[in-house]
Amino acid sequence: MALSAGTRRTVACLLVGLGALLIVAALMIPTYTVDKLAKTPLDLEITTIATNQPGEDSLVLDSRSLTAPEGSAKVDTNVPLVSQRFLTVEDPADAEKMTVQAGQTLRRIDKQGDTGLLTAVIDRVTIDRVTGMPVSTEPNGSIAVTTTKEGENIADPVQHTGLQYRFPIGTEKKTYPYFDLNVRKTFDAAFVEETEINNMKVYHFQMSVPATNLSDVVQSPTNRLNLPAAKWGVEGGETPVTMNRYYTNTRDLWVEPQTGTVVKGGEQLHLYYSRTADKPEVTALKSHIVFDENTIESQISVAKKNIDKLALYGRIMPIVLGVLGVIALIVGVFLGVRGGPAPAPARAGGTPGQRPGGTTSRGPAGRGGDDAPTEQIRINKQP
Repeated sequence: MALSAGTRRTVACLLVGLGALLIVAALMIPTYTVDKLAKTPLDLEITTIATNQPGEDSLVLDSRSLTAPEGSAKVDTNVPLVSQRFLTVEDPADAEKMTVQAGQTLRRIDKQGDTGLLTAVIDRVTIDRVTGMPVSTEPNGSIAVTTTKEGENIADPVQHTGLQYRFPIGTEKKTYPYFDLNVRKTFDAAFVEETEINNMKVYHFQMSVPATNLSDVVQSPTNRLNLPAAKWGVEGGETPVTMNRYYTNTRDLWVEPQTGTVVKGGEQLHLYYSRTADKPEVTALKSHIVFDENTIESQISVAKKNIDKLALYGRIMPIVLGVLGVIALIVGVFLGVRGGPAPAPARAGGTPGQRPGGTTSRGPAGRGGDDAPTEQIRINKQP
């Protein structure tokens, strides 16, 4: 059924308006929606587990050997280790910033209960949701490594100065400052290479922490010990010898660049007691721990989820809306300019076959012009 001229004009106007609206939406969505999505989510709740690498050294000092009445310090070998971190978002958190709290433990799983706990720390830092860098407010975080007699954590205010738990949205192939929790300082995490983990493109970064005297960082009894030389296994018999605990680390990070998600992480830890930084004398801990496969898959899943969101609002929706908008515009314009069927022109005088002035056209002898005379043809018969 053909549309009337008025209805056609109405539909044309509606389609043109709809097309313009869709095109504007296609242009505005990447500008406004993606900016809001390109931020670290506020509902983060991530558990990461790392274990020591098979075939590599995994050494731990038996702390009981230091207090035993006889014998020197004993270092256990081939110790199975598990590092677990539980990360959540706490207040203050809003559209621009968020506070990340990470509780982390390192255990030797060949011993039960508290005897297997090697380190425990609770770290809090308020970061920018886009760059991942700590905010400028002082202090912007705290670190708790000790507890009261009642078991409550004692948090020391600490100014954080580099990246930690994630990289910026849109990570680049460059060097980033990275904060080391143990020495409470920032070191360079340099870009190493672009590679793949389980078919996901990642950027590999690496940072090194030089040997640092931990007694200069935290005034903890375990960071400086005074024991007989024989207990340390060095010359001097019962002569007291004071040794400091030193820490060094090489940290590797594999980052999904679009979202800044750390897909895989590894640390080559070395803690030792010594009188000088350059000569380890008694190993406290030495191991290479890396995210396990379940953690890697979980982090890849988190990265893919956020990549899909960015793709939906940054590319797919604008393309779809833009195409629909153009189609609506074209159809609307076509309907608007397309004319209806042309009416038949009326003849002058109003009556078909009538000449101007009211006379009817006729042929010779008064015959009608449409009724021509019959022509007779003579046929002469031949004898």
